[in-house]
Amino acid sequence: MKIGYRTIKTAIGTPISIVIAQALGLTNFTSAGILTILTIKPSRKQSVISAWHRLLACIVASILSYLFFEFIGYHPVVLGLMLMVFIPVTVWLKVTPGIITSSVIILNLYSTNGIPVSLLLQQFIIILVGIGTGLLINLYMPGYDQKLKQIQMKLEHNFRMVLTEIALYLRNNNTVWDGKEIRQSEELLEQATRLVEIDRENHLLRSQHTYYDYFYMRNKQLDLLRRMLPLVTKLPNRDEISLKIADFFEGLADSVHPENTAIVFLEQLKELRDEFHNEDLPTTQEEFETRANLFRLLHEIEGYLIIKKRYKDSDVSLWRKPKVAK
Repeated sequence: MKIGYRTIKTAIGTPISIVIAQALGLTNFTSAGILTILTIKPSRKQSVISAWHRLLACIVASILSYLFFEFIGYHPVVLGLMLMVFIPVTVWLKVTPGIITSSVIILNLYSTNGIPVSLLLQQFIIILVGIGTGLLINLYMPGYDQKLKQIQMKLEHNFRMVLTEIALYLRNNNTVWDGKEIRQSEELLEQATRLVEIDRENHLLRSQHTYYDYFYMRNKQLDLLRRMLPLVTKLPNRDEISLKIADFFEGLADSVHPENTAIVFLEQLKELRDEFHNEDLPTTQEEFETRANLFRLLHEIEGYLIIKKRYKDSDVSLWRKPKVAK
């Protein structure tokens, strides 16, 4: 069983906050540990938001507890009345995640049967120690670049396989492929999307992410690959144009990489379209269905390439640069 970073940080941060609270001579020092546990989140942004919710909710809870318990009484009915006011106030302030944390503070104050100012100050220090420790511990976040790079490489391998299988089917009606790369690509994109979102939230002052646009682009392309497959399987026969399109898909499969060379293949696609239009008209129903599906296939692959073209600036000059002999 793998132990995650969040578990490790919780295990380290909780005793630290309790030790600090004890060293400061605070009563109910274990509450600091509870606050630390609740503050540590999967990302820095979530931790900061969580800390703000809990801090504000705890302050409101302390003030209301003092007013209700000191001026009305320490009775379960008064506790219920106070909660009937406190919960709507947290909803109005949009800090409802802090209700559970605040309940600890409320019950601490209720159990004292008397709330001097010094006790209120102690509760406030406990809040600062617990939340502050959680925030400091959560400053360390693992980088996800290596994982995202691995996902990128696996995803591009799958795309190459899908395009190659389409070419094989167009050329010789190969039906051995089980389509597993499509399913794997869906899972990889879901995993990548989660990691990118967490990594974005770990950079509080940066909204952009290196891989965000890349995986968004691949997700759109995967939708088009799914739409191409039924068109390919509906081809009743093969002709010269379908073989040329098969060659095109093979070339496209060999060029699946992070760089943007879509313009090269869009030029080739235009040439294919011109040949397509110069062909004699179909004379049988099968020929007509073949041409219709091939035409739709060209339309889908054009959309696939346009998505890549819009992803980033073209790298055609770099891609076409001849290799220097060593």
